[in-house]
Amino acid sequence: MTTRNQFGEMPFPEFEQDFNVVPPAPKPAPAPAPHYTNHRQRLRARFMRAGATALADYEMLELVLFRAIPRRDVKPIAKRLLAEFGDFNRVITAPASRLAKVQGVGEAAVRELKIVEAAAQMLGQARVLGQNVITSWSALMEYCKTVMAHRETEQFRVLYLDRKNVLIADEAQASGTVDHVPVYPREVVKRALELNASSLILVHNHPSGSPDPSDDDILMTNRIAEAAKALGISVHDHIIIGKERDSSFKALGLL
Repeated sequence: MTTRNQFGEMPFPEFEQDFNVVPPAPKPAPAPAPHYTNHRQRLRARFMRAGATALADYEMLELVLFRAIPRRDVKPIAKRLLAEFGDFNRVITAPASRLAKVQGVGEAAVRELKIVEAAAQMLGQARVLGQNVITSWSALMEYCKTVMAHRETEQFRVLYLDRKNVLIADEAQASGTVDHVPVYPREVVKRALELNASSLILVHNHPSGSPDPSDDDILMTNRIAEAAKALGISVHDHIIIGKERDSSFKALGLL
């Protein structure tokens, strides 16, 4: 019911209002998106447009970390990883336990980095398995470097070949410390017999960087070669992978 004012007058309906009602406060403007949101879009677009060669190592690491860390600026984490390990390859091949010690790197980030490493190795292996190693030697060496050159500990691999020098299997036999890896000639030859391999290529890495064979390398190679020869299996070569170059026992006249 409309009431009269103090002068006994009726208010006009179009002007009637409650002057005690406080008007609603204006809605605050939405907060601007974090700066790294657009950065992610731009970086992904640049990668799709120009490829990995157009990106710095830390930017490639950012692309990997985006999936693991969706709502944070990952550039500082990428740069801490590079400061710790040196370059993109050494980051993705670093042991998971060491990656996890870098500030900002959690389980999800370690998992994404290891997925990238595994994918790179699978792609490289697919290019050489089933191929004649003589005609695809450069691809084989590239694969071995991808898998082993940036490891921080020694790894020993055996490449098993058939009678036509076609690679039928590539297997890691053992992993060791920074300067030693245990190798058992009997196990190498036993596996060759299981695969019906005719020859072998031995491959291992030197985390120290230099691929020059040590006395222990030479002794171990001779033992494997003797055990294999007794069963009609030859050792085609022994390759040592260093960080910048590799060496061949065959080229050095050691086989």
